[in-house]
Amino acid sequence: MVHFSLGTTLVLTTCMIWTAASTKSIITCDTGDNVQHLTCESGVIGVQSALYGRKDRETCSEGRPNNQLTVTDCSQMGTVDIIKKRCNGKKECEFNTNVVRTSDPCVGIFKYLETNYTCFDARHVVICYGSLVHLSCDEGQVILVYGADYGRHDHNTCSFGRPTTQTNDVDCSSSNTFSIIYERCNGKNSCTVMPTTPLLGDPCVGTYKYLEMAYVCEYPGVISLVSQ
Repeated sequence: MVHFSLGTTLVLTTCMIWTAASTKSIITCDTGDNVQHLTCESGVIGVQSALYGRKDRETCSEGRPNNQLTVTDCSQMGTVDIIKKRCNGKKECEFNTNVVRTSDPCVGIFKYLETNYTCFDARHVVICYGSLVHLSCDEGQVILVYGADYGRHDHNTCSFGRPTTQTNDVDCSSSNTFSIIYERCNGKNSCTVMPTTPLLGDPCVGTYKYLEMAYVCEYPGVISLVSQ
């Protein structure tokens, strides 16, 4: 649980609640610059649900006047899809409410972001631009692509020998990466992927990019939690 002081008032900014053996709930108050950090020590992130708005009067209420807490059925549509696209299949993911806020679902009400996610046992792969990776499963199994993102989200990954001008943009992501990798690999026993501009586009010209993806191997017909 993380706190910070605002004047003399102690304000809850982000908290983590364990709701099950492998499920976490992160709540971040919407002050604009508070960071929500999702992480899996083992496995990869699988976002289950997300709320940007308010569903009770208590959460993120310290120091707030009553008129900012009165609406408790406030929720922005599409929030979970934004976070799934950004975080699914990664070992770590962080952002603030500015990333997910596309509207104001309840004007004048103090809102928060609540994300529920699970850590799935999946294979996690990072492939630098122009490198080749061969994905394969045991005989009789097929690849189930769980998450894929092409771009750059930190300064360190795939940075060796690269000038800082090629690693500065850390808010870079191609919008159709998952669908491309899904079509290329999903349901196959093996597949080969080389992240390049012709395949995945160029979401940030001049930035050296990488492909981050996660997948599991399943027997055909077996329903996996990550596919639900």
